[in-house]
This record gives sequence, structure tokens and C-alpha cells, in this order.
Amino acid sequence: MTAQHVVVMGVSGSGKSTVGELLAMKIGARFVDSDALHPAANVAKMATGAPLNDSDREPWLEAVGAQLAEAGDASMVVACSALKKSYRDIIRSRDPQVRFVLLHGSPELLAERLRGRSGHFMPPALLQSQLDTLERLEADEAGFVLDIAHPPDELAGEAAARLGELASE
Repeated sequence: MTAQHVVVMGVSGSGKSTVGELLAMKIGARFVDSDALHPAANVAKMATGAPLNDSDREPWLEAVGAQLAEAGDASMVVACSALKKSYRDIIRSRDPQVRFVLLHGSPELLAERLRGRSGHFMPPALLQSQLDTLERLEADEAGFVLDIAHPPDELAGEAAARLGELASE
């Protein structure tokens, strides 16, 4: 089987880490949460409630792409917001074989999830800025969208099946 390099993407609260870990288990991949790849300055900025700008994000996205590229023949799943096409382009420039799985849901469901979690540096107040920034996958991007109204295990199973279909094309 060919190695799968996957970014599970979406706004904060969409379930990127949960679905990403489950997907990694299903396809026999290593899982990386891109939150761990943010420079300390980015984490501090987000913790104050300030959104990151594109220059803040660039080294982080380069690190995400590098992680995927370094995986080589091993499968890897990375949870990463990757909200704009230009961000995904940075990742793809480092690893052209990457596939994107966009987890998308209603603003109400996302806000409810954010209110229910603790110990995360992304405050619920930044949700709207992320939704405003989100650019859906375009026709030239390898990937697909999944609705977060479904349970995480179901989403991971669907993602694994669809990634298998993409790999065989």
C-alpha cells in the first residue's frame, strides 16, 4: 500500500485531533497534532485572544509540510487548521502528495464544542475569525469535506475509505 500523507483540517472545535488520531489508527499512520509545531510566540499570541496573521503562520505551515515530507514512505496524519488555500499551498509545496480532509459544521455546534473544552490555547472568541478565514477546498486540491455532526469514529472510517479511493485513482 502506498503511504498516505493526510491533513485533517478545519476550524478550532471541528474535531481535527480526535478524528485525526482515529484516522491514523485506521490507516496505520503516525499522528501529529500541528499545535505542537507552533512557535511559542504564536501560542502566546493566540492565548491573549489575538488571531494570527499570515506571517505568523508561515513558519508553522512550513513545519507542517516538512513533517509530512519527512514521513517519506510512511503514512502520516496531521491535524492542522489549514484554513486558506494559500496555507494549504505552503504545505503542498513541501509535500505534493498530501490529501486534505476538511471537517466542517455549523457555527452553533462548533461554538458549543469550544465552550465545553478546557486547557486549550484557542479561546472560543476566535471562532468567528476562523470561520471568516476558512476557504473551502477547491477543485484542484486533493481532498474532501466531512460533516462533523457525525460521530468521530464514523468520520474517521469514512475518511479512511475515501482516502483509499483517492489512492487507487
